[in-house]
Amino acid sequence: MPRSTAPDFFIRRPRKVEKRVAYLCLGSNLGERAGTMAKAVGLIARAGLTIIARSSLYETPPWGPVPQGPYLNMVVAVETELSARELLNLLLGVEHAFGRDRTREVRFGPRTIDIDILLYGEEVIDEPDLEIPHPRMMQRAFALIPLAELAPDLIVLGMPIRAALAGLDRAGIVKVDPPPSG
Repeated sequence: MPRSTAPDFFIRRPRKVEKRVAYLCLGSNLGERAGTMAKAVGLIARAGLTIIARSSLYETPPWGPVPQGPYLNMVVAVETELSARELLNLLLGVEHAFGRDRTREVRFGPRTIDIDILLYGEEVIDEPDLEIPHPRMMQRAFALIPLAELAPDLIVLGMPIRAALAGLDRAGIVKVDPPPSG
């Protein structure tokens, strides 16, 4: 007579997976910027990340030494079960889907889409190709303004983001309405 229950090695036991909230900064200054960013957010969601909040779009002056046109920037809060490394790889894949190849571009140059991980839960990661919190976010108003829209009381490495933002030049940063969909 067959056993009525499966042997222990066939029983699936749920594994504990910790969900984290990550904040992603998206930027674009080539092509149809708002449409590209909306499509990128949609692709992020279809890849399995849960979009829990998205900021307004902000038109911002370019940052860095390369002459180029203005950017659109936004921050998206996502909930994920992925590790920070898996999240980075997923986001690099999204960038690649829009034609971005980080190995062939000018640093701080124009781009169709740029997606940076600003924060990944409370984690601090310092690896050659993955630094969290993003190493320059506290000096970039184009990242902190939309981040503060979503999480105004956030503290990063002991510093409130509102305090960091208070010391930054906000000139040329303009909120664009309506916020993107996707």
